[in-house]
Amino acid sequence: MTSAVTTDTSARPGYGQLLRTPGALSFVLPGFAARLPFGMLTISILLLVQHSTGSYGDAGIVAAVTGVSMALFAPVMGKLTDRRGQSAVLVPAVLVHAVAVSTLTALALIGTPLWVLALAAVPAGASVPQVGPMVRSRWAAKLEGSPLLPTAAAFESVTDEFTFVVGPVLATALCTGVHPAAGLATEAALTLLGGLFFAAQRSTEPKASPALANGEKHASALSFPGLRVLIVAFIGIGAVFGGMQVSLAAFSNEIGNPGANGMLYGVFAAGNMIAGIAMGAIAWKIGPRRRLILGYVGLTAAASVLWAANSVILLGALGLVVGLCIAPALITGYTMIEQLIPAASRTEAFTWLTGAVAFGQAGAVTLAGRLTDAHGSSYGFLVPLVATAVALATLLALRAKLAPTAPSRIVNSSSTGTTNSSAASAPVARDRVNGRGIGHRTPVTVD
Repeated sequence: MTSAVTTDTSARPGYGQLLRTPGALSFVLPGFAARLPFGMLTISILLLVQHSTGSYGDAGIVAAVTGVSMALFAPVMGKLTDRRGQSAVLVPAVLVHAVAVSTLTALALIGTPLWVLALAAVPAGASVPQVGPMVRSRWAAKLEGSPLLPTAAAFESVTDEFTFVVGPVLATALCTGVHPAAGLATEAALTLLGGLFFAAQRSTEPKASPALANGEKHASALSFPGLRVLIVAFIGIGAVFGGMQVSLAAFSNEIGNPGANGMLYGVFAAGNMIAGIAMGAIAWKIGPRRRLILGYVGLTAAASVLWAANSVILLGALGLVVGLCIAPALITGYTMIEQLIPAASRTEAFTWLTGAVAFGQAGAVTLAGRLTDAHGSSYGFLVPLVATAVALATLLALRAKLAPTAPSRIVNSSSTGTTNSSAASAPVARDRVNGRGIGHRTPVTVD
């Protein structure tokens, strides 16, 4: 593992100082190029298949199969990465993905039946490389013990946000302005080139953890209850992305201005980016659990009025508000992984959240596509409303699971063969876990 860096603790860590960390740009830049396609895949499939079949419902099915396949296989890829190393997993993944996406594109262009497209979507989704979690793991290895760790956590969350919102805008522009297949072609090329370049940066790659020191097996990240609660929250966030993609495209077609889709989604993206950057710059005085719940309340409230929009201006304004509300929930959820999950299972945990977004997006694309085909775009906007309301109810009911103390006891048990039964031992266990993660060596507020 790479050694920790020494920083000036007298100054408040910032993004500029973070990016000046020796070796950081060597994995940040190729990592961004390799993860941007994640935000392009679903909308590119949606627009291509809708072009070839004329049905948002059919397009939603193919996009959903891709998303579900990615959601199911992402944790497997994350666990393999923790055990075998990043390069060993990433190189074959990007090669398979490029071939699978190219095959799916060709099949869509020649007009093959829906079931064939759905079948081809399975390897396209299953092979999506989990570059975002890999980048986070590199920051943790590079900055262990540094005051820049919280800044790195915020930076990566903003980068994820950028990927989620800019990728669809780029894909939409390519599919509507160049060729319906241009989005998928670009997605495959960026994944291949960026992934191989990222994998080549071996000097910053964390060491694999094939086994614990005492020979026991690693605990699955899913065994920690806090992660399971976050997964539900992230499914709701994914449903917002999926529902917006389908419904904005349908609304633009309904008003006879398909080009408005890119503009509307761009406004939605701008809201995400503004809030995302602000989240990383604010020194928060309230705990992450409370921030997550408050952010989700705002997201649910904003999503509840989308269905009533009847003009481009009104829908653009509402989309901006929804975008502003997504970032607090999404960024805080990713950041909480650092205090809830031990370092040896953290890549797997990040992939569960990434997969949850994809799963929610896939379900929303399918359902919103069917509702839009049958009743119009306003019914498609009901999907984000229902999904976020259910997720918010889950967060409120199970918010106690998001406290870091219980997972810490479990970690201590799995790594030492004993069980923490006394309250006095909890701080020690928590120190062992959080000392290795991004931004949680120092005490954090727990509400």
